[in-house]
Amino acid sequence: MSLRRHLGGYAAVGLLQWLVEYAVMLALSQWVMPVAPANVAGRISGALLGFWLNGKWTFAGEGHQLGRRAIRRFLVMWLVLTMLNTAAVDIVDHYAGLAAAQSLKPLADVLCAGLGFLSSRHWVYRVH
Repeated sequence: MSLRRHLGGYAAVGLLQWLVEYAVMLALSQWVMPVAPANVAGRISGALLGFWLNGKWTFAGEGHQLGRRAIRRFLVMWLVLTMLNTAAVDIVDHYAGLAAAQSLKPLADVLCAGLGFLSSRHWVYRVH
């Protein structure tokens, strides 16, 4: 598979995934809970969608597989990226407030998306 196809598919799935994640985080942090657990809840909802779509569509094909190995690898990657993302959002919330954390979350998401793409393409969905 070409890098161009992978990037395009990952970007399309990522945008949909991010919209779900960000909407959940905004709603929960605004009305129900502090920003850090709201961010984790948003990331879980986006991750479920993203794992499946990227495995079935973006990285489908020779040398890539959606299975138990992929889910284990995905969980490791997701946990590391979620800790980084949540720490960044929580630090901004602590020092600059909720509005700043909500506004700057997309920047943390873009950085995590780049790391997630590289990990997904070269490790998570790889057969070997």
